[in-house]
Amino acid sequence: MERQPLRLHVPEPSGRPGCATDFSYLHVSEAGAVRRPPIDTTHFDTQDLAYELVRVLDRDGRAVGPWAPDISTVQLRKGLRAMMKTRIFDSRMLLVQRQRKISFYMQSLGEEAIACAHAAALDAGDMCFPTYRQQGLLLSRDDVSMVELMCQLMSNSGDPMKGRQLPVMYSLKRAGFFSISGNLATQFIQAVGWAMASAIKGDTRIASAWIGDGATAEADFHTALTFAHVYRAPVILNVVNNQWAISSFQALAGGEASTFAARGVGCGIASLRVDGNDFLAVYAASQWAAERARSNLGPTLIEWVTYRAGAHSTSDDPSKYRPADDWERFPLGDPIARLKAHLVGLGAWTEQEHEQVRLELEAEVAAAQKEAESHGTLLDGHIPSAASIFEDVYAEMPAHLRAQRQELGV
Repeated sequence: MERQPLRLHVPEPSGRPGCATDFSYLHVSEAGAVRRPPIDTTHFDTQDLAYELVRVLDRDGRAVGPWAPDISTVQLRKGLRAMMKTRIFDSRMLLVQRQRKISFYMQSLGEEAIACAHAAALDAGDMCFPTYRQQGLLLSRDDVSMVELMCQLMSNSGDPMKGRQLPVMYSLKRAGFFSISGNLATQFIQAVGWAMASAIKGDTRIASAWIGDGATAEADFHTALTFAHVYRAPVILNVVNNQWAISSFQALAGGEASTFAARGVGCGIASLRVDGNDFLAVYAASQWAAERARSNLGPTLIEWVTYRAGAHSTSDDPSKYRPADDWERFPLGDPIARLKAHLVGLGAWTEQEHEQVRLELEAEVAAAQKEAESHGTLLDGHIPSAASIFEDVYAEMPAHLRAQRQELGV
């Protein structure tokens, strides 16, 4: 019998520049339709949850179904404000980059609910191992100064990192924010290791790891899942599926015929697939996973389904590889608009207040920018001294480094 030649399947996105994206590939469950199992469920019992989509807010902005969380309007108002602050901060920093005051920036436009709601579900002392689109974890906190973040972006004399890290790669131990790495997937194994250490010490703090859909193809991702499963590490494994890894569609990382959440089930880890643009769903799923970790029930993998509304970074032009209006037609909508509609429906927010808060936050961000720029920008050369490259490595500087510093004349 004559056989057909073998061939490979190369995934293609369902939309390219000049044609509208067909989002029918994205399985979207009805709000409130997905069951909520007890926290002591096994990974076997989450197989359906790895393919469905946990959603709380319906089309009219009402919280429905078993995942609707017990959360006060005060917390929701704070969450909406945090998302608005994050978006305004991003917009301002994009402008600053275009003015050449910073070298590089990466915004989280369209993904604000994931970080802001997740932050609300964690406890003080928990440690996040983020990627470069979780600035909402920091901007949600009252004890984190925007000035400090901006100084890091500007690599100026006020930069707590002393110019040693790329812009947006913050590190704030006091805020439970581990140093971001530009190397993909390293934060997953670091978080699992940190969580294991917390358990070994008999501590009560948990870890939260973050990765993008594209980085799930890295070996570190699979290594982290193995250790998390075997040792039941108290960690939340977050996969942010924003559909694009720079210009590579999420299908190239394995999201076409399956889901990223399904990988967790396959590794023996309870897993959820969640609407990442639904603040209430993110909060509820994060609480569920955090409670599992704190109860010694092991790790949880959560795939957050969202959309990267902007460019990958200020070095990217998404109009070269996808339709320009994709975000406007993305089925899960805008996370800020959805939470706003919910609060308006509760009588806890108004259009007038929304505009007032927006103006207040814009003024707050502008004031922070002015203060940060007083420490210098890339335009005026106020950067950390070259002598600082020899510091913070050894308790006592070795002779060869002292000689090098003297040779440099600093």
